[in-house]
Amino acid sequence: MTASLPSLPRRVRIAFASFRRALSDAAFAHRLATLDQDADLPPPPAQAPAQAPGAASPPMPERAASATPAQRPGGDASESALLLLGLLQREGRLIDFLQQDIHGYSDAEIGAAARLVHQGCQQVLRDHLDIQPVRDEPEGSAFTLEPGFDAASLRPSGRVIGEPPFSGTLVHRGWRVSATRLPQATPGHDPRILAAAEVEL
Repeated sequence: MTASLPSLPRRVRIAFASFRRALSDAAFAHRLATLDQDADLPPPPAQAPAQAPGAASPPMPERAASATPAQRPGGDASESALLLLGLLQREGRLIDFLQQDIHGYSDAEIGAAARLVHQGCQQVLRDHLDIQPVRDEPEGSAFTLEPGFDAASLRPSGRVIGEPPFSGTLVHRGWRVSATRLPQATPGHDPRILAAAEVEL
């Protein structure tokens, strides 16, 4: 039985739900960060037999420490994520829109609000991120996954049996960020404040 792929609106809801949870749940964010790394990790070594009392332990091999987000180029990843989310709120009122209970509104009312959110958020992405498709082929075209394909940028779905090559259809071209231009946090600025409370005097 072939599993159906989620639609674009469903993928958007999944992405934003994961984004919001990652900001508030450090353990969940850690699991997301290690999803791609798990595929590259070697299997755990077999447990060594117990040593006789008094026997000298063999020297432990040196292990390169993995860089934390704060040590990688680009600075603190969580702070950058908060800065970007703050920009999406400021220009597109994204958080206001997502936090609103829309069950009582008509489709026309939701569509009008979504248009304003779309325009503001689209401008933020254009100003601060260079986003390009992972693949240049048009969606719906025939596609072959060759042996040794990059599993980080190409994800097979449906009935995946045996070894590549796999022949199928390109359902989504994917997105990748080629450049970022996020602003630097000013001294004293708390990036956790995505939008200050407004007080009318």
